[in-house]
Amino acid sequence: MTQPALGEGPVRILALGDSLTAGLGLSRPDSFPARLQQALTERGHSVRVINAGLSGDTSAGGLARIDWALSAVAGGGPDMVIVELGANDGLRGLDPEASFNNLDAILEKLKDKGIAVLLAGMRAPPNLGREYGRDFNGIYPRLAAKHGVALYPFFLDGVAAVRSLNQDDGIHPNAEGVDIIVNRMRPYIERLLTKK
Repeated sequence: MTQPALGEGPVRILALGDSLTAGLGLSRPDSFPARLQQALTERGHSVRVINAGLSGDTSAGGLARIDWALSAVAGGGPDMVIVELGANDGLRGLDPEASFNNLDAILEKLKDKGIAVLLAGMRAPPNLGREYGRDFNGIYPRLAAKHGVALYPFFLDGVAAVRSLNQDDGIHPNAEGVDIIVNRMRPYIERLLTKK
């Protein structure tokens, strides 16, 4: 994918996710999509990041609403989708293979439409055991390899379990934590923006 030619408008990036994308507990300007758009714009990219985060969403929920989310993007749909789903699957101890199948179907739909994808990985809570963690954590590399999409290994990298970077619930990043996520993920997105 390349940056649009002058006059074609900004690259439309759909952020499809759960409360981590939606910005639960944050003001709208501090949400991940808003801070990502600001960071990319400051670096000279013409982008519009659309917040399609839904608090409490699972991979099944994301699959159920993917068609609607894509069609709701003005201008003919998104040019790129960041898929950030699975945290609630892990928190609820849902079957990793079911999560894989849901995300697989989402990625298949995006591939069929020729939309660039950045898949944001998630990790299982440690209290669910080593076997569950191995199976769940392996979902994202398997999907990235199967579909040939870019993988950001762990959405909460550098932020998870750091008290000063999270809200009082210890799960959702605060504004400072969001900035760290954006700064770490930005190079992955920029590679997709400049890919020819």
